[in-house]
Amino acid sequence: SIPAYELIRKRVETADVNGGDETGMRINGQKVWFWTLQGKLFTFIIASLNRGGETIYQHFPNGFAFSVLVHDCWRCYFKVAAVAHQICLAHLLREFKHVSECYKLKWATDFKQLLVETIAFKKTLLPTDYHKTLIQRTEFEERLTKLLEETIDKKHPIAVSLQNRLLKYRQHLFTFLYYHQVPPDNNASEQAIRNVKVKQKISGQFKSFQG
Repeated sequence: SIPAYELIRKRVETADVNGGDETGMRINGQKVWFWTLQGKLFTFIIASLNRGGETIYQHFPNGFAFSVLVHDCWRCYFKVAAVAHQICLAHLLREFKHVSECYKLKWATDFKQLLVETIAFKKTLLPTDYHKTLIQRTEFEERLTKLLEETIDKKHPIAVSLQNRLLKYRQHLFTFLYYHQVPPDNNASEQAIRNVKVKQKISGQFKSFQG
């Protein structure tokens, strides 16, 4: 099994897209983290005591020289060298839904609509379109800039916090509109690591790291 594991690790290193996710688990009563890096033809899973970037650095010390890394906003992912990053828009849509429920802000509704439109637009693009100047893509970028610059009342702290985070990671929001193979979410990674949660639900834990 070790050669196969190493073979998959090398596939991760040279993939053009890697989706990342992590989830908590227990091994013999101890809290650990299971990480996955996933592509269309492979799933690589790591059991680790650490939820920080050290886990990725240990297995991929050179980062991902050929890969766009798709993930949520967990900050350690941004410290990993990659061709580019894509933040999971499915996560953001859920956050904007929560903001809308809390405050009824038009800003949140407009932002959510923008993300939905970009995802739909992605589905209309041909592989050859990504290297062209696309008017609609430019318009999406302009709308994004306006929404990130819009003043939000401080009495809406959840919305302010979300806007500040997106300002910080603005360059990673629409990566999927520039790369044909990059999805707008890391749903496939969440599905790839789901068996770990099934194991937890049925057995409660693993008995050892080797197991």
